[in-house]
Amino acid sequence: MLEIILCSLVTVLPDYGYRRYVQGKRLGKEITFYSVWYELRYGLTACFMLTVALITIIFYFHPSTTNVTSFFRAIPILPEASGRVSEVLIKQSDVVKQGQPLFKLDSTKQEAAVEVARRRIKEIDAQMLVTRADIAASEGQIQQAKSALEQAVDELRTKEELNRRNANIVAAREIEKLQTAVDGRQGQLAAAEAAKLAAETRLSTLLPAERESAEATLRQSQVDLNKTVVYAGVSGRVEQFVLQVGDVVNPFMRAAGVLIPEEHGRTALQAGFGQIEAQVMKVGMAAEVTCASNPMVIIPMVVTRVQDFIAAGQFRVGEQLVDVSQAMKPGTITVVLEPLFEGGLGNVTPGSRCIANAYTSNHERLATEKLGAGKWMFLHAVDAVALVHAMLLRIQALVLPIQTLVFTGH
Repeated sequence: MLEIILCSLVTVLPDYGYRRYVQGKRLGKEITFYSVWYELRYGLTACFMLTVALITIIFYFHPSTTNVTSFFRAIPILPEASGRVSEVLIKQSDVVKQGQPLFKLDSTKQEAAVEVARRRIKEIDAQMLVTRADIAASEGQIQQAKSALEQAVDELRTKEELNRRNANIVAAREIEKLQTAVDGRQGQLAAAEAAKLAAETRLSTLLPAERESAEATLRQSQVDLNKTVVYAGVSGRVEQFVLQVGDVVNPFMRAAGVLIPEEHGRTALQAGFGQIEAQVMKVGMAAEVTCASNPMVIIPMVVTRVQDFIAAGQFRVGEQLVDVSQAMKPGTITVVLEPLFEGGLGNVTPGSRCIANAYTSNHERLATEKLGAGKWMFLHAVDAVALVHAMLLRIQALVLPIQTLVFTGH
């Protein structure tokens, strides 16, 4: 209607002025309800064509959409493992901070595993003390074996020397027995040294490795124990939380509730514009929105991201081929709008439905490029008709509460 009124001012009105004041025809006489078309046919035809052109230019270069909302994600409250609730630490609709405990699961099994791991570490520490004592005992045995070996070697040398001087003094059998004793003492010394080496290896390598393994088991058991307490991943409000002591929760099937992040949905809006505006929508475009949850308020926005694909075109590979004719909706171009000023969406409830206008601006192009007269006038006209769309948005903002409360009764 606004476009028709504007177009009629430069088409129908001059045509009527010409008929009235130049041709002398009067309204209600020569110009009647039945003769309007014939008398004002040039103005009406020009008005119709100009209106269609104006509406096309406005809605193409300054697109509008009612598919605007502030999406937010509800985070399910889930434990990392199944279990039975032993303690509930919050209530329904409580505001929680990041890292705040929400509820606890029965941790008897996990506490027992932690205690077993701790006792295993103590057992290994005791084994290390025993091994150090074994090393000290092995050192004594080595010293004893060395002394016995030296004594046997000295006695063998003495007998051999006596036998060398006089073969009849020492019997050959006695020398053989002494040689055997020396060999036995050497074996005892080697065994004592091997026992010491084994004890040292056990103390320096095996037992530390076993202790590290026990410490890792303790850490794992402690992690499992910590998982029995469920914490808030982000700050927000807890909803649909009706958990009771004794309930069984499962990370795959049964959630304890949902957590609504406090800032999510208040920083940007997602708008779906028609596919025909794909070449018009650009990052940096100015935009305006009005939302049902904050009526009669125009919020200045800016386009920060234009999705370069259409969500309706996605498909999941299955057993049957996809038939393009079965696509239900053509889909829209998803655009992210952020407030031009900080806190612009502070009064807009997350999830609210909104109406958005985006405006094409050729100001920089007109100021920097050398354009022909026709193109220069056309770009000026494109920028000028943005005012019409801005007026339409403000009219919609005024009518929205009346339309919602009076005509729909919601």
